[in-house]
Amino acid sequence: MNLKNSGVILLMFMMVFIISACSCDGEKVSTSSNSPNGQTTADVPQEIVVRVNDDPDFLDPHKATASISYQMIMNLFEGLMAPETNGSLKEGLAESYEVSEDGLTYTFKIRQGVKFHNGDDLTMDDIQYSFDRLMGKNGGEKMSNNFDNVASTEAPDASTFVIKLKEPNSNFLYSLTARQSAIIPKSNDGKHNENPIGTGPFAFVKYAPGTNLELKKNDNYWQEGLPYLNKVTFTFQSDDQAAIMSLMANEVDLTSVPWHRVSEVEGGYNLTHQNNNSSLIITFNETKAPFDNVKVRQAINYAISKSDIIDSVFAGYAVPLGSNMSPAMGDFQKKGLESMYKRDIEKAKALLAEAGYPDGFKTKITVSSHNDMYSNIAQIAVANLQEIGIDVEIEVVEWGIWLDRVYFGRDYEMTTIDLTGRASAYEVLNDYISTNDSENFFLFKNDEYDKIMTDVLKETDQAKQIEYYHRAQEILAEQATAVYIADYQIVWGADKQVTGLKSYPFWFHDMSEVQFSN
Repeated sequence: MNLKNSGVILLMFMMVFIISACSCDGEKVSTSSNSPNGQTTADVPQEIVVRVNDDPDFLDPHKATASISYQMIMNLFEGLMAPETNGSLKEGLAESYEVSEDGLTYTFKIRQGVKFHNGDDLTMDDIQYSFDRLMGKNGGEKMSNNFDNVASTEAPDASTFVIKLKEPNSNFLYSLTARQSAIIPKSNDGKHNENPIGTGPFAFVKYAPGTNLELKKNDNYWQEGLPYLNKVTFTFQSDDQAAIMSLMANEVDLTSVPWHRVSEVEGGYNLTHQNNNSSLIITFNETKAPFDNVKVRQAINYAISKSDIIDSVFAGYAVPLGSNMSPAMGDFQKKGLESMYKRDIEKAKALLAEAGYPDGFKTKITVSSHNDMYSNIAQIAVANLQEIGIDVEIEVVEWGIWLDRVYFGRDYEMTTIDLTGRASAYEVLNDYISTNDSENFFLFKNDEYDKIMTDVLKETDQAKQIEYYHRAQEILAEQATAVYIADYQIVWGADKQVTGLKSYPFWFHDMSEVQFSN
């Protein structure tokens, strides 16, 4: 989850696959056309079913938090800017933009002729409404901290939108994609979750909680010729093993393949390894004893075996981490931290004794049921920590309960989760800023860290930015803010007829250019 339940340079691209599927009544819709690469799509169904682990937390893009939600709903919405597969940005609903020399004024020229899914034209009122809603203006609840630095927004004419900042922010453009600031119609106020409307390549049809989310082709999409698919169905299935059976029975056309079952689907499907650009962690509520003691957190780091988890849970499809940043981030990652806490049981016991817990203690690790890997990781951690006298109870809860209690409520002692890759190094690390109330569910607080993350936004020299980010990662490791385990890969089983697959450095099942060809 990136939880935010999302790289900039030298990214290991996220392979996102979208696959063909039958409609629920067994009939298939076929189209006949030639794709840009010369492949024919004659008589090939242009409907797909994609299995995801669980329901979205919200369909409203301004309220959604879990990365599992954005995997799906980013097909509905667009922002002023759009993500590129290499981690950079391109123009989205803005066809061009300019930044003033002082870095404070951003002027966007908005595309003309764009329509929402309900047929309404995109207007300046809709763009202004979207940002006002995010910033909590006009009496509404603030929905994002990304725009606290915005001094003003205005639309001087029917095709221009201007955002003025209080201070320069080298990361600001990354706040303007659909993931952070989707543009939604003012006319749909109060109904964005039950009837989501955007300008994206696919439109909302229906949502059946616990079952599926159905989308249809946006026939009025502003990018001429797109999308190719007529229908998209995201089907929710939490059990990885059952999902494999569904794949083999042709009930779903794309699913992640459990690492230990790869051999069963080889040959019949295209298998691709998706690098997550994520951080799989075991973490703590740092306001609760004994986890408010850094020596306890360090002891747990020395006790837990990353190699056991990588080998047993991921069958080796993972790379060990030492901080909250993957090697997918290239130079932005501080290398070498992954070996800081080489497994050492005696050292772990000594640190516990120094912290005042020579006989260990009892605690609980709360994990979500929406993916079996969390329970599997917890079981290994329990066994590892027993060796140093820490008795850990595993509590498995539903995904929605985990979000409410752990992520939002901060009512937990230990948990394990994967923090999803993001579009910039800053966004990867800003979860740990003490004032980031919406995302800092660890309740981590460190003055030096906060200052670094403030200063880096004012720095325009990339080499110096990298120095800041390296030090930030060192602090996370030194403070043992979490057990940074690995960036794991997902193995996807994909239909061999699928073309137009795109990959991003964060979770996004982009179906805009996907089609089936003979």
